[in-house]
Amino acid sequence: MPNFYLIGQRLAIDFGNTVVAADGSGDGLRSWSDLVDFLVAAGQLDGRRARQVKALAEGDPEGTARLLRQAVALRDAIRQFVAALAGEKPVEAAWVGPINSVLRVTEGHDELVESADGWRLGFVRREQQLDWLLAGIARSAAELVEEGPGAPVRKCGRADCILYFYDTSRTGRRRWCSMAVCGNRSKVAAFAGRRRRANRRR
Repeated sequence: MPNFYLIGQRLAIDFGNTVVAADGSGDGLRSWSDLVDFLVAAGQLDGRRARQVKALAEGDPEGTARLLRQAVALRDAIRQFVAALAGEKPVEAAWVGPINSVLRVTEGHDELVESADGWRLGFVRREQQLDWLLAGIARSAAELVEEGPGAPVRKCGRADCILYFYDTSRTGRRRWCSMAVCGNRSKVAAFAGRRRRANRRR
């Protein structure tokens, strides 16, 4: 199982949520290997390509360290504008800078790509620099920024949870980042609270 919360319904939100690892070990993006593992878990790289990209840490340690720093800066910007969208506030220009810096150097073209469900329009990235690894995340982030304060971005309803998600529920009233994680914990806590109150009345 990947060490990431892939519950955001949007690639950029899932990337922003890497501030915590799913196993509770802290930041989910501490190394080059973590970044590559996220890209695999999020469907941005296949296993064979991931092995080649991981090996770049030995062949180009400066380049991979630079890109990891850029990825963390991109993640920080995503966290800031996602929090603003969740509060129905406008996105500040300073948060867009890290997104545009990736988009500038990862130009490519749209192309029809065959999938199991038929054809879809996909973006084919230019792979001359390592920055192409962040292109999908930056594009996803740009699409969210373009949606603006009306985007159905939500913060998990559990007070101590810092995860965000894009609400694609039919009613638009999703409360939890994940029913399996926070939704279940909240239900268990509410049940325990009701039992305690009932026991006190006896």
